[in-house]
Amino acid sequence: MKKYTFLLFLLVAQFSIAQQKEANTQKPEANTDKFRQMYDLLATPNMYRTASGAPGPEYYQQQADYKMDLELDDKKARLDGVETITYHNNAKEQLDYLWIQLDQNSHNPKSVTKKRNSNSVDPAISVQGFSKTYLEEKFQGGFNIEHVKDANGKALAYTINETMMRIDLQKPLLHGEKISFSIKWWYNINNYMVEGGRSGYERFEDGNNLYVLAQFYPRMAVYNDVQGWQNMQFWGNGEFALTFGNYEVNITVPADHIMEATGVLQNRKEVFTAEQLKRYVQAEKSYDNPVIIVTQAEAEQAEKSFSDKKKTWKFKAENVRDFGISTSRKFIFDAMAVKLGEKDVMATSVYPKEGNPLWEQYSTRVVAHTLKSYSKYTFDYPYPKAVSVNARDQGMEYPMICWNFGRPEKDGTIPESTKYGMIGVIIHEVGHNYFPMIVNSDERQWTWMDEGLNTFLQYLAEQEFQADFPVRRGPAKLIVPYMSGDQSDLEPIMTNSESIRQFGNNAYAKPATGLNILREVVMGKELFDFAFKTYANRWKFKHPTPEDFFRTMEDASAVDLDWFWRGWFYTTWVNDIGIKEVKSFVVTDKAPAGIKVEQPSRRNRFNREGTMVYMVEDSNVGKTKALKVEDIKPLEEYLKSNFSEEERSKLKTPKYFYQVAFEKPGELVMPLLVELTFEDGTTENHSFPAQIWRMNDKEVSRVFATEKKISKITIDPKLLTADIDTTNNTWPKQEIKSKFD
Repeated sequence: MKKYTFLLFLLVAQFSIAQQKEANTQKPEANTDKFRQMYDLLATPNMYRTASGAPGPEYYQQQADYKMDLELDDKKARLDGVETITYHNNAKEQLDYLWIQLDQNSHNPKSVTKKRNSNSVDPAISVQGFSKTYLEEKFQGGFNIEHVKDANGKALAYTINETMMRIDLQKPLLHGEKISFSIKWWYNINNYMVEGGRSGYERFEDGNNLYVLAQFYPRMAVYNDVQGWQNMQFWGNGEFALTFGNYEVNITVPADHIMEATGVLQNRKEVFTAEQLKRYVQAEKSYDNPVIIVTQAEAEQAEKSFSDKKKTWKFKAENVRDFGISTSRKFIFDAMAVKLGEKDVMATSVYPKEGNPLWEQYSTRVVAHTLKSYSKYTFDYPYPKAVSVNARDQGMEYPMICWNFGRPEKDGTIPESTKYGMIGVIIHEVGHNYFPMIVNSDERQWTWMDEGLNTFLQYLAEQEFQADFPVRRGPAKLIVPYMSGDQSDLEPIMTNSESIRQFGNNAYAKPATGLNILREVVMGKELFDFAFKTYANRWKFKHPTPEDFFRTMEDASAVDLDWFWRGWFYTTWVNDIGIKEVKSFVVTDKAPAGIKVEQPSRRNRFNREGTMVYMVEDSNVGKTKALKVEDIKPLEEYLKSNFSEEERSKLKTPKYFYQVAFEKPGELVMPLLVELTFEDGTTENHSFPAQIWRMNDKEVSRVFATEKKISKITIDPKLLTADIDTTNNTWPKQEIKSKFD
C-alpha cells in the first residue's frame, strides 16, 4: 500500500512539472488595453527626431539645386532637356552612390508597372478601347538618357532600375561636400486623356495642345535619417519624396504660348506685350478682384497662329521641392494680390476659353481664399505666388502651381456639381502647397500625411468659403459607409500607398475625418488648432514622419491621444455605442428592506459615513415612501449646517435620477456624447471623455440627476463620432422606418 501511494505521488509530481513547463513556454497574452502608450508602434526617439515630435539637435536634410534648359517641340509633343544638379551631402555619413527618380519611365510600354494589376477579358468594350488594348502599338514613353557627366565632362557610370537610376560616384561624397553633374535626356509627352497620368498634354479640336508638365526631369531621391535612400519604385499610387533646393529653369516654347511655372518669372518684359505688362502691374495692387492680363480675345487670336518662332521663359525658385510647368497658346491669364502678414502674394489662373465663364468668375478668387484660410491654421504662405491651371480631368499639385478640372457643358450650362467640384479641387490642390510642398512628408510611403491633412484643411476652407458648401469629406457621418463596409476590403490608414484598395476613403477621407473628430469632439478647437499649427511650423521646409505628427499633437496640447492614433490610424475598428438600459430612481430617508450599504473605505469614506439617504428604483417605489429631495429631513439639516441661506438658494433641486447603462459593440474607443431631452422639449448635453471606457471596454454607466423628467436620451445626436449604427442610440428605442416604409 505504501509503495502504491509513493508511485501515485511521483505521477502527480511529474504531471505538475509538465504543467509548469507548458505554462512557462506559453506566449504571454497581448496587452489589450486600448489606452496603453504606443511604444510598440512608434519609432524610438533620437537626436534626429525627439520624443516631443520636434526636429532634434542632430536633424539634417540634403539639398539638391537644379539648372535646366528645356525645349518643347509642340508638333512632336516631345520635351528635351539638359540639367545640372548640385547635390549637398549634409548627412554625417559618406555616400558611395546617388539615387535619381525617373518617374516618366512608368510610361514605358515595358515598364513593370504595366504588369502589376490583375486583369480579365471585358465582355463589352468600345471599338476604340479594343483597338488601344489589343491592336495599336503602345505609347513609347519614358526617359531617353543621352549622357550623365561630372562637372569636368567625364562620363559617370549609372544603372537604371525601372523608375530609379543609381549614379556610381568615383569617390565617396563626404559630410559637408557637394557634387555637380549633368544629365541630358528627352521623352515623348503623353496625351494624358489617352494614356493617363498626372501630367502630359490635352489635345483640343482646334489642333492646339495644353501642356501640364511635371515629373518631367530626373529628380534626386530623398536621403534621410529614417530610411537612408527613399528609392521605392514609382508604381503609380504613391506619389513623391523629394529634396528641397533652388531652381533656375529656362523653357523654350512656341512664341505664341503663354506660360506659368514654379518660381518667379525673370524676363516678363521679353514674353509679355507692353499692354499685358501694364495689366500685370495693376494686378499686383488689386486685392479685391482679379485683373485679366491676357484676355480671351488675345488668347483666341493666338490659338489660330501656330507660330514657328520660339521664345524662352526664365524662372527662378528658391527652397522648393519640385518644379511644374504649364504652357499653351490657348491661355487666358488673370491675377490678383493677396495680403498675408506683411507681404503680398500673387494669386493667378491660366485657362482656355473652354473654361469660361466659370474660371474667370471663380478660380483666382478661390486661390486667394485658400491662401488666407490655410495660412490661418498653419503659417503665412512663404512663396511669391500660387497658380491654378485649368486642365481637363486633372487634379494635381506642385510648388506654386497646380492643375484643376472644371469646365461648363458644351451647351454652356454649369451644373452645381461642376461648379462646386471645381472650387473644391482648386482649394485642395492649392492647399497642397502647405502639405507636402512645404511640410515635406514622404508621399511615396504615407499618402495620408499630405492628402489626409490637406483634405481636413480643405473642409475648413470650404466651410469658410460658403456656409452650406456641399462638402464631400470631413464630417464624421460621411465616413460611416466606408468604415462599416466589408472588413476584408479595408486597410488601416497606416498602410503603404500601393497596398490601399479604397484610396480616396482611406488616404483622404478617413484621416481628414479623424482630425475633424479630434478638433470638434476630443481636443476642442483651441487646443487642436494650437497643436496643429505647432506641427506645421516645426516641420515646414523639413521632412516629418507620422511619429513626428502624433507626438507633436500630444506635446503641444497635453492631451493623451495614443488611444486615438492606435484605433483610428492603425486598425479598421469601428465606433458603435448604444444605450443598453435606463433605470430611474427616487430618493428616500427610509432604508428599503434587504439593502446592503457598502462599508466605508479610504476612497469612499465621504459617501459612506454619517446619516444615509437611499436611492430606490422606480419598481420598488410602492414599498417605501418616496420623498422630494427638499423634504428629506437629514438632507435639509445637512444643508442648513453646511451652507448659508444664499448658498442654499443656488443649490440644485433634482427630482429625477436616471442610471443609464451604455454598451459599446464597436471596438473603437470614442468619447461618449449624450443629449437629454425633457418633457417640455428642452435639451441638456453631456460629454464624457474616451477614458470612460478604460476599465470596461464593453459597458459603462452614468447617473443623471435632473429637475425635469426625461422623455428621450440620445447618443451623439449631431453625428460627430462616426457611429456606424444609430439604431441603438436612443431611449426609448425608436423604430426606424425602412426605405420601403
